[in-house]
Amino acid sequence: MEWITQLQGKVIGLDTAPLIYFIERNPMYLEMIRLFFRALNRGEFMVVTSTITVLEVLVQPLRRGDTTLVEEYRDILFNSEGLTTIEVSPGIAEAAAQLRAVHNLRPLDAIQLATSISEDAEFFLTNDTRLPSLPGLQMLVLEQLRV
Repeated sequence: MEWITQLQGKVIGLDTAPLIYFIERNPMYLEMIRLFFRALNRGEFMVVTSTITVLEVLVQPLRRGDTTLVEEYRDILFNSEGLTTIEVSPGIAEAAAQLRAVHNLRPLDAIQLATSISEDAEFFLTNDTRLPSLPGLQMLVLEQLRV
């Protein structure tokens, strides 16, 4: 896929939905997100996400008591080479507040974007069409990439 080629050597911020699609094998997006994670595993680029992703992906598996799925998420978020899960620091929180003030973002989205920016990401992989383009951070929306 051509969009993956443009990620070579870059840092990519990862939103929660694409990870859920990958781990839970969403048939609508699985093939394209599988190609993304294969390229990551080959070391073609680096991926960063926030600990907010941990909060978001674990809710449903914990509610269902699905410990296997919880472990799959933990493994990819904390043990994957090339994927780094970043803790929310005071600096990221302040940057997120600034993003919320300027772009009227929801708190969790602002933290995800601020984390990506703090880690020098050039792209942000999401499926949220409401997120604004930000200077230096290009939105890659899965639904738009499918076309």
